[in-house]
Amino acid sequence: MSKKFLRIHPSDNVLVALTDLKAGEKLSENEKTIVLKDAVQAKHKFAENELKPEDEILMYGVVVGKALSTIPVGGAIGTHNVKHKSNSFAGRSGTFQWNAPDVSRWKEKKFLGYHRADGQVGTANYWVVLPLVFCENRNVNVIREAFEEGLGFSKKNTYKEFVKELVKLYRDGKTDTIQSLNISQSISESSAKIFKNIDGIKFLTHEGGCGGTRQDSEALCALLAGYINNPNVAGATVLSLGCQNAQVSILQEKLAQINPNFKKPLIVLEQQKEGTELELLEQAIRKTFIGIAEANKMQRKPASLSKLVIGLECGGSDGFSGISANPSVGHASDLVVALGGTTILSEFPELCGVEQELINRTADDKTANRFAELMRSYSKAAEAVGSGFDMNPSPGNIKDGLITDAMKSAGAAKKGGTSPVADVLDYTEYVRRPGLNLLCTPGNDVESTTAMAGSGATVMLFTTGLGTPTGNPIAQVIKVSSNTKLAQKMSDIIDVDCGPVISGEKTIEQMGEAILDHIIAVASGLIIPKAVILNQDDFIPWKRGVSL
Repeated sequence: MSKKFLRIHPSDNVLVALTDLKAGEKLSENEKTIVLKDAVQAKHKFAENELKPEDEILMYGVVVGKALSTIPVGGAIGTHNVKHKSNSFAGRSGTFQWNAPDVSRWKEKKFLGYHRADGQVGTANYWVVLPLVFCENRNVNVIREAFEEGLGFSKKNTYKEFVKELVKLYRDGKTDTIQSLNISQSISESSAKIFKNIDGIKFLTHEGGCGGTRQDSEALCALLAGYINNPNVAGATVLSLGCQNAQVSILQEKLAQINPNFKKPLIVLEQQKEGTELELLEQAIRKTFIGIAEANKMQRKPASLSKLVIGLECGGSDGFSGISANPSVGHASDLVVALGGTTILSEFPELCGVEQELINRTADDKTANRFAELMRSYSKAAEAVGSGFDMNPSPGNIKDGLITDAMKSAGAAKKGGTSPVADVLDYTEYVRRPGLNLLCTPGNDVESTTAMAGSGATVMLFTTGLGTPTGNPIAQVIKVSSNTKLAQKMSDIIDVDCGPVISGEKTIEQMGEAILDHIIAVASGLIIPKAVILNQDDFIPWKRGVSL
């Protein structure tokens, strides 16, 4: 690695260590020599000039904190001497002009997708089985057990097979061999799929639908309607108990709002109407089997890249995320937008401090005001329960250099690239305009990815610097690492390594282009993301209200 540190923006007053630096080490920056006062670990930051108490800390060209005490030249910054602070925001200012990237290389490219009757194009072909209330989770799991193995979608449990091998060795008295048994020895192949054009049957159990506020039940119905409408879904089986808050009528109403011309097969069964559990499950299994057989007739066909809907997520972030993986994903987002496609940037607590920049990029005052209102409302709700956006960084974030929420946010927002903000969506709203969309979700990885799929995302780019084993039941999640060490250490979950940006081997633009090529291959079924291979089907609805 040629460079030892990085200045992200010309106005920054702290610098980022690209490798471990020793106390007393001399570094040159703009014909100026900086002698490190402290040892600085890779991904962490140090002061370029002396900072007095209350002085603002600048990174990415924005305020990301303030000094709590005097920080000398070359002094390491951390939670001991820096506190969260962020810029305020108001209405739109100035005239925004976007220099779109050159996309001539992809103009004639297509992906092979599943064309739905409403004009949407899926990158996968799933059938979903879901409950309207947690009381039906057991029945959903019974259907899961019946279908997954019977239709060849289940993989033999590697760990179960491993335990069987251990038990056998123990019974045979070969206890010395137990210590050396390798788990890879017990991996078994899955059985053959019956339906070749079905990527899987997905079962979305949850803990909602009743007992909380009516608003939470209504939001759950809207979320589930979004999943059913997602073009990666060929059809759905819905189980209802009958007496819960999340009524079938509400789900149908939400579906009609999202898509008045909804034409997919939708099987709805209510246990309190059907009679016995046996009768309910017999009906559900028979009708679902017939629906899946029909969906299997669908085949991949060429589709314009403008039909792509890409979710943008980060989780388990580190001090390199905002300078390698996130801006690389941001460039990929810009390429998709320039091609007429749609991208979704979520995690509103991780946009704290960069609101004004995003507001200035909105298409009109109405869109700008909606974003500002959602941010302020969310922030007040967090403060009302004794929390706040400033408490967003996790222990892992802080350990790896992201010491304030504004610092984390400034890097996280880079996933949204530089394109105009076409629309702002509240939780469970479905995308309606191509371009970059801002979606109000928590910073929690699974709640956020769950929401993006419900808003129409078919593929997600998920950046991580620490390693996060998160996926989604219906949207293919591409894991993008911020550093090569992680990509090598957790190769079973990482799809794309942005470490070459840190080492200087590749530019952000080159990495973004490689990510777009990877998206096209995934969308065409030519590459299966690691999260899909590992069956990482994480699904957690956001519960905003209290429990009653």
